[in-house]
Amino acid sequence: MRLEQPVKKLGLIINPWAGVGGPAGLKGSDGAETVARALAAGIQPQSQQRAATALEALGPFRQQVELLCFAGDMGADIARELGFAVYEVGAAETTPSKSADTERAAAAIRDAGADLIVFIGGDGTARNITNVLGDNFPVLGIPAGVKMHSACFAISPKAGGEVLRKLLAGELVDVCEREVRDIDESSFRQGRVSTCHYGELLVPQEGHFLQAVKNAGREVEALAVADIAADIVEALEPGILYIVGPGSTTLAILNELGCEGTLLGVDLLCDGILIQTDVSAPQIEAAIAAHNSGLKTGVVKIILTAIGGQGHLIGRGNQQFSPRVLREVGRENLLVVATKTKISELGGRPLLVDSGDPELDRQWSGFIRVVTGYRDAILYPLSNGEI
Repeated sequence: MRLEQPVKKLGLIINPWAGVGGPAGLKGSDGAETVARALAAGIQPQSQQRAATALEALGPFRQQVELLCFAGDMGADIARELGFAVYEVGAAETTPSKSADTERAAAAIRDAGADLIVFIGGDGTARNITNVLGDNFPVLGIPAGVKMHSACFAISPKAGGEVLRKLLAGELVDVCEREVRDIDESSFRQGRVSTCHYGELLVPQEGHFLQAVKNAGREVEALAVADIAADIVEALEPGILYIVGPGSTTLAILNELGCEGTLLGVDLLCDGILIQTDVSAPQIEAAIAAHNSGLKTGVVKIILTAIGGQGHLIGRGNQQFSPRVLREVGRENLLVVATKTKISELGGRPLLVDSGDPELDRQWSGFIRVVTGYRDAILYPLSNGEI
């Protein structure tokens, strides 16, 4: 019996009017009046075709993808036309749709369980996405606007489709924060170029090794692990309870802090201090309860690495992370660390979750961020191994 990849949930948001003002010489497409002028000039929007170009790259994976969309020309129409399974999560409140509709779509698609959101538009659309998602949720921009100053877009729709294809194929795809900028259209129409920084988005890009390398491009494992440890330690936040799973990579994080830690056990860390070592599931549950009842933030995070070769992230050698513990912490507070060599050795097979709770395993499946070096991370599939 062949092991099937789980269905991936991709969000799709199309700004139907993105770029329509460009051919009309209107220096942008912001505002209903600008859209009306462009349409009156006989300009036909191109965002649907650019969305199709990106999505066509997913042809071999079409049956493994469910697209979460708003109704009509904000995504559902072109997705169905291309033969994708579509789940509508809402609809635009106005015609033509407005920026508020884009923001509502981003929130609804995220809340519906998407692994990643693909949006088709320009800098204005990127701003709307940033307002809702910030830099905490992976997105990919497909360029369709007039003003393209932001760094969150693929270089072309076809290139964006290739990044998505690599993600679905389980290839190494980096994820990093990319700047979102926009230009003041009214000033631009008067010959003044004024751009502003609006924030960052978390964006996948084609993977490549960034670590020190030798021997035909292979990582130096010790250096890669040290880089991972440095990245995690730098990002540790005060007042948060960190539950550190077993493994040499996670132990390196504790060693970076000057803590001994437990190679094959689970340790508890808070404010840079190792507060308990080699704990059991009941001890973890008690620590979470005590932390939530204290005067600190109440936030709890888990730091985990996968078993080399097997790819198990949860359920092998770390059963201390019981379903109750995992539900208490939440998937959004899971920090996964692994060298790119370890991920590459999986040969495209997903990381695995086998918590003993099939429903939790299903809910936690999807793309997950994996820290692979200092300020270097990838998106990689996490699967419940359904047959």
